[in-house]
Amino acid sequence: MPTADQKISISTPQEFSLAVLNWYDQHGRKHLPWQQDITPYKVWISEVMLQQTQVATVIPYFERFMQEFPSVHDLASAEQDKVLHLWTGLGYYARARNLHACAKKVSTDFAGEFPMSVEGLVELPGIGRSTAGAIASISMGINAAILDGNVKRVLCRYYAVEGWPGTNAVQKQLWEIAERLTPSERCNHYTQAMMDMGATLCTRSKPQCGICPLAPTCIANQQGNPKDYPNSKPKKEKPEKFVQLIMLQAPNGFILLEQRPQQGIWGGLWSFPELPMEEDALKHSQALVGDIATEQKIWPAFRHTFSHYHLHIQPVLIQLSKKPTTIGENTQHWYNPAEPSELGLAAPVKTLLAKL
Repeated sequence: MPTADQKISISTPQEFSLAVLNWYDQHGRKHLPWQQDITPYKVWISEVMLQQTQVATVIPYFERFMQEFPSVHDLASAEQDKVLHLWTGLGYYARARNLHACAKKVSTDFAGEFPMSVEGLVELPGIGRSTAGAIASISMGINAAILDGNVKRVLCRYYAVEGWPGTNAVQKQLWEIAERLTPSERCNHYTQAMMDMGATLCTRSKPQCGICPLAPTCIANQQGNPKDYPNSKPKKEKPEKFVQLIMLQAPNGFILLEQRPQQGIWGGLWSFPELPMEEDALKHSQALVGDIATEQKIWPAFRHTFSHYHLHIQPVLIQLSKKPTTIGENTQHWYNPAEPSELGLAAPVKTLLAKL
């Protein structure tokens, strides 16, 4: 942060929150689906969906989720495949598995009522400190701070916080700031306003400082370098991994899918059998289903990027002369593209199935 002799002007916490709330009253978003008839359940679902995902993308997913699972009890009693199916395309599928586990716990251990404290909420699967703060403040009226990606960006710029927000030291500093600024009254509106400002004004690449109510006392704006904050994550080359996805197709068009382990990449989702690049796809298929695997076609390879590595996928289509009768384990499923099953599918698998 700048030194005192740089004559930087910063608002008091009361002035800061008042400016934010006045902006919210005029410009804040008040008509999003989860803002209507607000409940802890709705806020929780929306907050989890909004992690790493834009509002415009989340809205149709949220609406489908509410239609299918109108209450936490409905979500708790659903099959995991149904939950993952409705989540397909949102990515970061551990969120969906945690959502399902959390619903079961709330339904069973708390009779469908979410704990009325941040401390109680963070004990639930998949609910971190910021999500708990959002649920508590927006749906329960509890004075609780949040620190999602949008809020981090606003605070990093306003106070010119140095360092990557992913580090513990910077996180601690930002939490102290967030708690100091959060007002005791209208905490629900302040919480929503901070998220809205980060999403619509204090954006990553095009901050609209000219119309931001915090601009006159924002240090980064006064310095003329808002885009320098938050500091970027230190660059690290992502490792490259290579794999074949084997698409076994029966004469009737059915495709063999296998359910992946619950832990790890695409946990619990349905995918094609996977094979290392150095192995022969046709021989592997014949070992799996016999000599009914008759021919193969190599499709163009493509790359799918995860948060921590690049996965190079080589799709291989294996035509079968008939549908085998020996495959029928619980972790295997013959998928009918003409009448798609309600399964959770990894994004590349969904794309390949569409091409098939």
